[in-house]
Amino acid sequence: MGRYVARRLLQMIPVFIGTTLLIFLMVYALPGDPVRGLFGDKAGSPQVIAALRHEYGLDQPILVQYWNYMKDMILHGDFGTQIASGRPVTDVLGDAFPVTMRLASLAFAIEVVLGIALGVLAGLRAGRLTDNVILLITLLFISVPVFVLGFIAKLVFAEQLKWLDPNVSDSTNYGQLLMPAIVLATASLAYVTRLTRTSIAENRRADYIRTAIAKGLPKSRVVGVHLMRNSMIPVITYLGTDIGALMGGAVVTEGLFNIQGVGGTIYESLVRREGTTLVGLVTILVLIYLAANLIVDLLYAVLDPRIRYA
Repeated sequence: MGRYVARRLLQMIPVFIGTTLLIFLMVYALPGDPVRGLFGDKAGSPQVIAALRHEYGLDQPILVQYWNYMKDMILHGDFGTQIASGRPVTDVLGDAFPVTMRLASLAFAIEVVLGIALGVLAGLRAGRLTDNVILLITLLFISVPVFVLGFIAKLVFAEQLKWLDPNVSDSTNYGQLLMPAIVLATASLAYVTRLTRTSIAENRRADYIRTAIAKGLPKSRVVGVHLMRNSMIPVITYLGTDIGALMGGAVVTEGLFNIQGVGGTIYESLVRREGTTLVGLVTILVLIYLAANLIVDLLYAVLDPRIRYA
């Protein structure tokens, strides 16, 4: 197991370099100039603009900029400086990421608990009324856009029923984060439910389940141990990739509920063409994706005894 983990960590190095390089090139290929954007409608003098571009290293070749960025990030943990505010990007990340982490973790918990529970219920009752109702609800969640679902949730639960706050004023209050977390989790919850349902329904007909039933094992053990463990492998695979998607895909949800997290920071960085900030945010997301994929691969051996990493 240790050799496998070490090999996977080594494999992450070229993946990390390749993805960050691609992101860096794409961001700096966007039209516009963040230095000229500092002056707004008033055009700055060429000398001042040239001096600022030199200060931030924007006058160097793109590959040299990428080399300096990676060197400072790896050796010193320095993600650069935000041009518009002059703040270190690490401070911007420190403000944005904890907020989105709380929102994404709450959404992830809702997605795992409800998604798997509904999927198991539908899979055990495949073809019956319960299964059809759950499939219809999940299809509705997949079909309705997030911004529409967010407006409906605010209208019904905040303005009419007065159960929840319409906007988030305190990002450390999980009660205020509950409604945006539910909105953020709906599409992923639907996919988890359908994956679980399909996997449960297929494995119910497997020979090892028939053998376990024939041996007289209680239904709770057959379902909870034998059926669930093998059925969770595709679900775990999806959940591992969805962790980063929840954090990076919260732009609309955070905008709807006035949450100052990663989504809003990404949007502002794109508008202002703040390449340094945007690359720093995406770099952290890439690291989260890589770590989640490694954890998912290790969980395979826990769920299925036939899988061994030599």
